[in-house]
This record gives sequence, C-alpha cells and structure tokens, in this order.
Amino acid sequence: MIEYMSEEKRTDLESLGEFGTIDLLTKNFLITRESTAFGIGDDAAVLERNEEQFTLISTDMLVEGVHFNLMYVPFKHLGYKSVAVNLSDIAAMNGTPEQITVSIAVSNRFPLEALEELYDGIRLACQHYKVDLIGGDTTSSRSGLVISVTAIGVVDKSKVVYRSGAGVNDLLVVSGDLGAAYVGLQVLEREKSVFEANPDIQPDLDGKDYIIQRQLKPEARLDIITYLKELEVVPTSMIDVSDGLASEVLHLCKSSRKGAMVYNAKLPIDSLTSTTAIDFNLDPSTCVLNGGEDYELLFTVAQSDFDKIKGNPHMTVIGYMTDESEGTYLVDTNESLIPLRAQGWNHFQ
Repeated sequence: MIEYMSEEKRTDLESLGEFGTIDLLTKNFLITRESTAFGIGDDAAVLERNEEQFTLISTDMLVEGVHFNLMYVPFKHLGYKSVAVNLSDIAAMNGTPEQITVSIAVSNRFPLEALEELYDGIRLACQHYKVDLIGGDTTSSRSGLVISVTAIGVVDKSKVVYRSGAGVNDLLVVSGDLGAAYVGLQVLEREKSVFEANPDIQPDLDGKDYIIQRQLKPEARLDIITYLKELEVVPTSMIDVSDGLASEVLHLCKSSRKGAMVYNAKLPIDSLTSTTAIDFNLDPSTCVLNGGEDYELLFTVAQSDFDKIKGNPHMTVIGYMTDESEGTYLVDTNESLIPLRAQGWNHFQ
C-alpha cells in the first residue's frame, strides 16, 4: 500500500476549491513552447495558429452524480449539454468553435441504446453550432458515466479577450438572464423526491418549461459574440457564467486586479425564475448571484462603447469596475455596500 502523506499534512480539496487546487498543482509548470501564447488561467488555452489568428482549446468533464442525475436528465439532453458548456468557454475568449473531441467512461449498466441517445444529442449540438466531431476515446468505468469534451476554436489575434483586461470604470455587462438553471434544478430535485416517495405520482412540471430547459439544455451564447462583432465592440475582459455570477465577477476582478460595484437592482432575472424561487423560499437575487450553470457571458466594455450596447435586449449593464483597493461589492436597493462573496458551485464539496 502506498502512503502519500501523513495525517498532519493532509489538506482537504474543498478548502482550496477548484481554482485554488489548479493553481497549486500547476504552479511549477513553465511555458516552454513558443507556440503556447497563453496556458492555464483562463476559459481556454491560446495557441499560435498563423500570423493573424490564435487556436483556442478548452476541456471540461461531466461526471454522473456530480454534474448530472440520470433520474431526470435524458441522455439526448445530456449529450447536447456536454457540447454546449464546452463551446461556452470558446465564446468567453471571443472566439468561434470549430471542432470537438468526446471521450466517455461508461459502466456495463448502460446499454448501447443509451449511448446512441447520448451521441444523438452530441450530433444535434454539432449541427446547431456548426462544429465537427473529430475524435475522442471510450473506456470502461467501475461506477457511472463520465463525459469529457475538448473544444477547439479560432479567434483573430486582435480580438482575443482574456479575463485580465478590465480597466477602472469599464462597464460590467452580462448577457441574457440569470438564476433560471439553478431554480430549474430545484424543481427537478423536488419532483425526484416526490417520485422516490411515491412512484405512482406523475411529475408536476406544467408552466416550468423555460427554467427546466435552462438546466437540462443550456445554450452557448455564440450569438452574443456575433452581436458584439456587428456592434464593433471588443470586450476588455470576459468569462462565462458557470459557477455563479458572484464567482465570475470575482474571477474577473482577480485576473484584472480590479474591484467592482454590482447593482442588485440591475441583475437580470426572468419572471418565472423569480416567482419559482420565491415558491421555494429562495431569494431570487441569491439564485442569480450564486446559482450557476446559466452559461451566459459576463464581460466588461469601455465607457466609450456604452452607446453601442445601450438598450440592446441581449445585454444588461449590471455595474462597473473600480480600483482594486476599493474592493468588490454588491450595492443593494438601499445603496448599502455588501461585500461580494462566491457562494456558488464548489467542485470539491
């Protein structure tokens, strides 16, 4: 038996979180290839492609029992979602996805028909986003299903956007609305509990289509990249909203070495999300800030670009960036400043 460490030296991964763990494990790795323009630390790695373009590469995993529950997640939806959430990382670099690879680890409790459904969803996503499936791997698993997707994209060198470029007084903007995926998950979990208690009771999902779709079949906001291009706006920084808005704002602040003011009254939330959250005794703003899995885009733009995005139905200005010394705060309806904290998804909880 191999002994890795004494109990005195044991550090729980939960205390570090996903990004703290990545930072610690990779701190001694150096970039040695000239073709690596940017490595670990953003939504995608950036590689030299030609004189005018970069290649973007991003990988994400979905693990059964951690990221999805097959009691209420159809295989076709799961296949589609596994592609969409990876393409979202390419969009967050202001890029266009072109190819994907898909690797799965699967136990013998899954029949071939289940995997065919999964790949039907993957195929539909490839058709919708106009990307090619070009490879991957398949292996066995002793427990559940694991899906790993690598997305490959392209971006003009003059248009690539990192998390680190935000400036003081840049406007903080988010696409779409937030919190719906988390509230949709609450509905699905409630109906799962009801079914487990009494399998004869049918799920009550009437009128909840939008929030359930946001959880089961999110979309990568590649359309926002198109809108920004048409408006001739290049964000100064950008990230996708996967772990909760508060967490992503803090990531932009950390990478850009800035603070931020986020206005609670400006947070975009759909009316169904809000009313359903209240039904669950949840604060709608908390769902927006900490829910996660919305896969909208959070970005900053220069003040001079405000007139270009003003009134755009796909984008909402929710605050602005400040000097790092001023901290990062949520401004409530009473103009009180509340320190913004990441309380969303923790991969190691």
